[in-house]
This record gives sequence, structure tokens and C-alpha cells, in this order.
Amino acid sequence: MSIPTFTLNNGVEIPVLGFGVFQTAPEETIAAVETALETGYRHIDTAAAYGNEREVGEAIRRSGLAREDLFIETKVWITDFGYDPTLHAFDKAVGKLGVEQLDLLILHQALPGEFQLTVGAYKALEKLYADGKVRAIGVSNFMPPHLDTLLTETEIVPAINQIEVHPYFRQSELLAYDDQHGILNQAWAPIGGITFYREGPHTSTLENPVIGEIAAAHGKTPAQVMLRWHLQQGRQVIPKSVTPSRIVENFDVFDFDLSTEQLAAIDALDTGIRGGPEPEDITRKNYGITIPEA
Repeated sequence: MSIPTFTLNNGVEIPVLGFGVFQTAPEETIAAVETALETGYRHIDTAAAYGNEREVGEAIRRSGLAREDLFIETKVWITDFGYDPTLHAFDKAVGKLGVEQLDLLILHQALPGEFQLTVGAYKALEKLYADGKVRAIGVSNFMPPHLDTLLTETEIVPAINQIEVHPYFRQSELLAYDDQHGILNQAWAPIGGITFYREGPHTSTLENPVIGEIAAAHGKTPAQVMLRWHLQQGRQVIPKSVTPSRIVENFDVFDFDLSTEQLAAIDALDTGIRGGPEPEDITRKNYGITIPEA
């Protein structure tokens, strides 16, 4: 089937549903991405910090799909921030992926304590965009104050902000900010997998009774309901799995619609509790991994 698309603020189209490889071990990545591409996914999201760009590239080569039929996204890690280091980070990424052009290149974190490095890195993305080496640029885990500063010091409004969004952590104010500025919200951990990492008063989203009841009404799974919730509210999603049946299941979300009441019921599950790290806590001292050359 042909996947619906969202149109980014520069006119580039991105599939509404992509496939993520966060925390997918390199030895599992090739098979997972091959399964995703065979299923019909055409957007693959990886990152330098994931350590599996090379395997993503190998799976793409094995697929036999034409480059123009794929949307490849990766991210620059904070240890490669700054103008010249970020230009080199692009070279490292395309070398591992085995492509000449990226469809989307984004900054993985805001690095608020050294934001001038972030600005320099983003200006490098603008240069890569101007040179035609990337088709769109963006950010990840940026909050409104970070974006306010970035927008005053750079020229191009980010096409995407990849952020933690799921029924237990909706980030309504950030979603609205991005919408107002023409920045597409891209949800990582869209079915709330990140909630497994934190102690809390709530069950897994996959076991939530409200989501379960909605799923039963549609003859779908809780994961499919959550992905549909994102899509109907205008967010791009990048679910991940290494299990073939779940990879297929997550793709089967285009044949039903949630009602206004069902969407509101899922919205109401928001706890305001972040599962991932606080964007303000990201420093090169605490998260300073070195991205290898090859």
C-alpha cells in the first residue's frame, strides 16, 4: 500500500509512519529493518548515538528498493556539536549508511548548557541543506525556550521536532508551540515503551484499561490504537520493534478511525511524567559518548 504523507514546512513529504531502531542492537538491526521494508515502511529513523547506522544502510541495500522511494533520517549527537564537527558528523553518517544524501538530519538534543555549540551545529545543518546534501533539517527534544533562542539565531525553522509523546506524557504545550511555528511533531516512544523505565503509579500503556476498551471496540490492539491516536492528531510516529509480528501490526493502522470521544479519553490519560531524560539535564559530561568514524 501507499503510505500517507505529511508535508514538511519546506514542501518535502514524509511518510506519516516510520520505523525506529532506538536500542536495537546492531546484530538485530539488519533483520528488523529488512522486515520493516518488506512490510511497507519507507521511512527509517536512526541516529549516530544508536550505533546501528551501518546496519540500517546494509538492510537498505539488501532491500533492493530505489533510493528515491525511501526516507532516511538520522541524528547528530552532542559530542559532534559545533559548526565544523557537525559537518564532519554528516560525513560519518552518510559513510555508514552508504548514501550520498539524507532526507532528514536533526540535532539529537538541545544541549542547553552549551547552547552556542547547538547553534553552531544547526548552522552546519543549514549549510548542508543549502548544499543539497540533506532535504530537510530539524531538532529533537527541544523545548520552547530552546526553540525561541534557536529561531532568533538561525535562518531556517526546523522541519521537525522529535519528542517524547505518548498517552502518559502528551506535552500539550510543546505540541501547540511546534504547531504554531510550522514544526511537525514527531513522536518517539509513541506507544509509551519508555514508561517501562520509570517507577510510577500507572500500568504500561499496553495494559491500560481505557486504551484496551477502545482497542476491543475496533478489533485492534492497544499499540495500534495509540499509533492511530497520534496520526489523527497530526503527529508523525516512529514505532520500533525487533519482533516481525509486531512490526507488521504497527503498520496496520490505516483502516480505522477513533472517535472524538475516544481521542479525548486517551488525551485524559496524561500524567505529566516524563519517561526519558529531562532535556535540561543533557550535558556532554554526563552523556558524552564518542561517535566512531566508521
